[in-house]
Amino acid sequence: MSIISFIKEAGEKVIDLLTPGNAHAGDQLKEHVAKVGLGNPNITTEVDGDKVIVKGEVATQEEKEKILLALGNIAGVADVDDQITVTEPVLKAARFVVVKKGDTLSAISLAVYGNANQYNKIFEANKPMLSDPNKIYPGQTLRIPE
Repeated sequence: MSIISFIKEAGEKVIDLLTPGNAHAGDQLKEHVAKVGLGNPNITTEVDGDKVIVKGEVATQEEKEKILLALGNIAGVADVDDQITVTEPVLKAARFVVVKKGDTLSAISLAVYGNANQYNKIFEANKPMLSDPNKIYPGQTLRIPE
């Protein structure tokens, strides 16, 4: 279990999510995870200031990482407290990269793999949160598979 930091000002705006006293924030977070295409995982979420706490169990490390990114890439979220367990053996966790101004998936691919043409590997690793390889934004955190 760990705390993952995100850029608080970057990300999708989920209305009322981080409003103090929002009793439905946990439900809104689960709806957001489902909305970005990750289904309805066996997780619970709660908001503590600008930190999201996520607990539960998922089948794979990839699913866990995508859920953490879906929750962290929300405007106003600074940290995600990862308390998710994975039922399948974890082979190797992916790295995370924060998109900088002017970045493209090709540029990120060149930096991490030494080959700009591996951008699709990054795109596929971030589906369904990414719907188009040209639609990334500064401050967004992406999964970088080995």
